[in-house]
Amino acid sequence: MNAQWIERHFAKIGARARVHADSGSRVALGVSIDIQQDSDGEYFDVALEPGAAPELVVLDTQPKLRHLLLMSRDGEEKHKFLCGHDERHWFVAAVPEQAPVSNVKTAFEALKPVAVRSALVRQRVKPKKHNRRRNEAFLRQGEWFFVPVGSWFQPSRLAVLSNEPLRRGSGKPHICEELVRLGGELVYVCPQYPNGLTERQYEKLVSRKPKLRNLPWITQRRNPGVFVRGKIRHVDHQTIVLSGWHQVLMNTETQAVAMQHVAFID
Repeated sequence: MNAQWIERHFAKIGARARVHADSGSRVALGVSIDIQQDSDGEYFDVALEPGAAPELVVLDTQPKLRHLLLMSRDGEEKHKFLCGHDERHWFVAAVPEQAPVSNVKTAFEALKPVAVRSALVRQRVKPKKHNRRRNEAFLRQGEWFFVPVGSWFQPSRLAVLSNEPLRRGSGKPHICEELVRLGGELVYVCPQYPNGLTERQYEKLVSRKPKLRNLPWITQRRNPGVFVRGKIRHVDHQTIVLSGWHQVLMNTETQAVAMQHVAFID
């Protein structure tokens, strides 16, 4: 694998990349991709496990869009990553392996959840507008899509939470002016377990290690139906304003096995 060749492709989209060997724990799976920062700004840090590094191939480069599609290949195992610039910062997103992705355009489509693709068809959005952050079908902020639901959704005032965080794992939260959660699975969350434990997992953990019961646990709902309205704020993105209720849908990168190779979470 020619590291300089990979770095030149990143340069074509206006990005810096550092491809290097690293024996640290974060590359125990062969490769890890992160967004790091130095005195010159952000850059893509592509760390490879010495002696077991997969082959890296740039499948597509789109300089005008400031995006490229990177593939890691280790024997029959292949993983793809969409690397690019969104509003103010560089990002990397793992692409679901089951999707037929060969270029940046098809990677964009693969990262849209089914409900978002259905909304694009339902609203007859022109193809040239499918990947904009705002069109007739949705608004997007980072990895979150907001799809208008119409006047049928009228939650009670008691169900509406104010200035509620919307986050994936331990990433920076998107703050929603008004938010409603419906259904979902009850989980116990704390800083040491940001992705949450089910009630059964929680009870099993604290029965083995009673002192962990003293952690600052809170209860939340995993995979609920989430609806938001008003201002949506995030430190890395421009604030958007939703005039009516919108359903919240996350992109599909968490469905990718390759997600375990991505260290960056915004």
